[in-house]
Amino acid sequence: MTDNNKKDNKPKNGPRFLSWLYIILFIGLGYMLFNEKGAQLSGEATYTEFKEYMEKGYVDNLVVYSNMGTMDMYLKPDSAKYVFGDRAQVQMLEQPMISVGVGSLENLQEFIDSLEESGQFTGNVEYRKRSHTITDIIISVFPFVLLVVFWIILSRRMGGGAGGGGGVFNVGKSKARVYEKGQADRVTFKDVAGQAEAKTEVEEIVEFLKNPKKYTDLGGKIPKGALLVGPPGTGKTLLAKAVAGEADVPFFSLSGSDFVEMFVGVGASRVRDLFRQAKEKSPCIIFIDEIDAVGRARGKNPAMGGNDERENTLNQLLTEMDGFGTNSGVIILAATNRVDILDKALLRAGRFDRQIHLDLPDLNERKEVFGVHLKNIKLSQNVDIDLLARQTPGFSGADIANVCNEAALIAARHNKKKVERDDFLAAVDRIVGGLEKKTKVLTAEEKRTIALHEAGHATLSWFLEYANPLIKVTIVPRGRALGAAWYLPEERQITTKEQMLDEMCATLGGRAAEELFTGHISTGAMNDLERVTKQAYGMIAYAGMSDKLANLCYYSSTDEYAFQKPYSDKTAQVIDEEVKTLIAQQYERGKKILLEHEEGHHQLAQLLIDREVIMAEDVEKIFGKRPWASRSEEILDDSKKLSESAPVTENKDKVEP
Repeated sequence: MTDNNKKDNKPKNGPRFLSWLYIILFIGLGYMLFNEKGAQLSGEATYTEFKEYMEKGYVDNLVVYSNMGTMDMYLKPDSAKYVFGDRAQVQMLEQPMISVGVGSLENLQEFIDSLEESGQFTGNVEYRKRSHTITDIIISVFPFVLLVVFWIILSRRMGGGAGGGGGVFNVGKSKARVYEKGQADRVTFKDVAGQAEAKTEVEEIVEFLKNPKKYTDLGGKIPKGALLVGPPGTGKTLLAKAVAGEADVPFFSLSGSDFVEMFVGVGASRVRDLFRQAKEKSPCIIFIDEIDAVGRARGKNPAMGGNDERENTLNQLLTEMDGFGTNSGVIILAATNRVDILDKALLRAGRFDRQIHLDLPDLNERKEVFGVHLKNIKLSQNVDIDLLARQTPGFSGADIANVCNEAALIAARHNKKKVERDDFLAAVDRIVGGLEKKTKVLTAEEKRTIALHEAGHATLSWFLEYANPLIKVTIVPRGRALGAAWYLPEERQITTKEQMLDEMCATLGGRAAEELFTGHISTGAMNDLERVTKQAYGMIAYAGMSDKLANLCYYSSTDEYAFQKPYSDKTAQVIDEEVKTLIAQQYERGKKILLEHEEGHHQLAQLLIDREVIMAEDVEKIFGKRPWASRSEEILDDSKKLSESAPVTENKDKVEP
């Protein structure tokens, strides 16, 4: 790790410094109390009382401090009892003393002269210039000491949020963590599964760093930066660490938000310091995670002016990446999942020369990812990685890691020695559908309605050509859902209108079954209706799949802040009408298919009520082989494995549909 990280482990000297300060203060107070006036009986008196004591002959001598405007009046020992009373009887005295404030030294001298002439005062009068006592020193110095202590505490507190090591004096220093070359725990390409195309591109960056002469001899220039773009959890940060590990060069890692501070100019200062350190350790890699925090397009923030701190930081970053200075041997990697909001100047050639896209892993890549995350897990022999990969479509690398960890936790919860196949399948169900609600009690009528609803989805998906193949159906409550159907969606690159219509019709199958076979509709279809409505608006307004608004797209990927609709109110009305028509057509289509297979639908619903969970093979026994089963053998094979790993039991409380 870096020297900064080592400094953080050192014990702080703040408490020790404060302890010494307290000791000095106590010593000073003790000296002031016991040494300066500890052997004297002292007090204070007004000038009128002073004149009275003088006239009565109580005063032995006077010490006047001309520079302080005060004097000390020393009493005769036998007169102390008249001034101090019982205190003079108890305390052993050297000589009692009373402090008196003096207004005018001339008037004081005239008064003393008059008493000397009358014989009422025969003592001595001494004029001195008084030096500062320790009390005066403490009173004058203490505010400055307190200010210094406050400043030290403040700098240490701010040092924790400004990179540490130097407090407020280093607030403009870079907060990047530096991984030096040669460390044993560095990540390499072996730790990154899948993403073959992305790894191919970044491998060339590694070659640039290892053997730059191979390219420069031909007149080529080493790319200055590469932007990793992809959905969350696809391994952008891991891939950047693997590049540094393979190249075996220093690796500066920080987040885009590390540049942004409340102090003006701090972000730009940190950018300059980062590139200064990088040039000193060249060749090296700078990795900025979530660069959209600082690289957002300038001039598009309606809440801020054009000269805010974030834009100043971005301007400095643009200058450092491709300004008059040279950053030879320094390659910048950045990651974001919001490339559409980044500033165009940041994306141009010469800054980020390449954009490397990381997509969600396909079937073969998911197998590789499972292979990486299952290395440290004790597996049972019945775990089938191919089945797990097929059961997790659309899962990112982070999701798969979560599945493996959740499966291990489930196995440990059941006191197993190894993680079995049903633990992984339960983990997938837990992540996709939520926690199983075993304590939720449903009435017989509610259970029947849910069974009819889920059977409606299953029936339509079985007879629609482009609907997603069914894996299993359950009416066991999970999360906020009272029932669910698991499908194995086909991984398509493009989607046709016919495919989208079949998916929409299958989604409406639950509401259609409720209306047909119970005579009423319920709130259980709310999520289905939300998905269908969004899909219909996307088809009409974005994909141009409408007869009245054919080949028109009202979506703009460049406008971050859309203050007005890109169409008129009349067009908005047409869009609403087209959406209503489209959804109504698919709803009637779904009801027609359900009426054609009413008997099989009722058998499926009754089977759900009896067993709560049914598989694709159970649906095949009722309806026969799927007419559009291009992948039926694979789906049914998976269904049999699922039913073997998680056998279902008969439910005693049967309800006739």
